[in-house]
Amino acid sequence: MKTLFTFALAGALSLSSLAANASDDLMALSEVKAKFKTVNVLLKGGVGEAKVSILDQFGKKLHQRKVKVGDKDLIIPYNLDLMPCGEYQVKISTDQEEVTYEISTFEPLKKTEELPLVAFGKKVSDETINLTVAGLDSPGVDVQIRHNETNKLIFSEKVNEPAAFKKNYKLKGISPEEVYVKVTDNLGRSKELFFEK
Repeated sequence: MKTLFTFALAGALSLSSLAANASDDLMALSEVKAKFKTVNVLLKGGVGEAKVSILDQFGKKLHQRKVKVGDKDLIIPYNLDLMPCGEYQVKISTDQEEVTYEISTFEPLKKTEELPLVAFGKKVSDETINLTVAGLDSPGVDVQIRHNETNKLIFSEKVNEPAAFKKNYKLKGISPEEVYVKVTDNLGRSKELFFEK
């Protein structure tokens, strides 16, 4: 009886070891990569019939398809452009095994020229305004101070600070409310700043 129990225990351990190895096998025969909002599922030759599911972070199934992998590797692309950025799961299952990959999707960073120019202006006193410009890739910002009503150029200069700058401008005989500042960087991005009463 003791021998029979030992064999049963050894058999159970062998089966659990086989199940663990099966999951390891599918993990070795598959790969999931996400770049921005594109997900590529790679199933290597030898997987056979499999089910590939895309799930949200809560485990809700968004898409599922069955595939048959022969001797050659198979890449299954998924475009998640219409889905919000975030956490997703890719579940790959066969009759014997199942693995789940966790992935994150995100938007690509915008190029600097696609972003608005970051510039702020504020009234410091009755004759002084302050200009702050940030987020520059390279030096070279044209600053023009113009009259609100006539658009007449009052002052201009080129500021060659590399990344950001903050500067006060003293107005002579004119109030901040009567002028606006036009700032243009070397990428051609510009912004107009007005000073309220």
